[in-house]
Amino acid sequence: MSKRVRVFVSGDVQGVGFRWYCRERAMSAGVTGSVRNLPDGRVEAVFEGESGAVDEMVRWCRSGPSMARVESLEVDQEEPRREEGFSIGR
Repeated sequence: MSKRVRVFVSGDVQGVGFRWYCRERAMSAGVTGSVRNLPDGRVEAVFEGESGAVDEMVRWCRSGPSMARVESLEVDQEEPRREEGFSIGR
């Protein structure tokens, strides 16, 4: 089953480091999507793919890099949509 999740992460996550690690992790999990910095200091990550792989990425975001906190999570079971930002696996 396909799943689409939008995750908002706060903490010490701005800059290329967190986005790069997130992208590498997502690609190894077989997930596509996007990762982008938001003006308020948070990072928005959108993951699309098989349910288990997307769940793995959410777990990584929750327990991942030091000082990162998942603020909110939106799950969308509908047709995946393209996002602007730093692309993963496209």
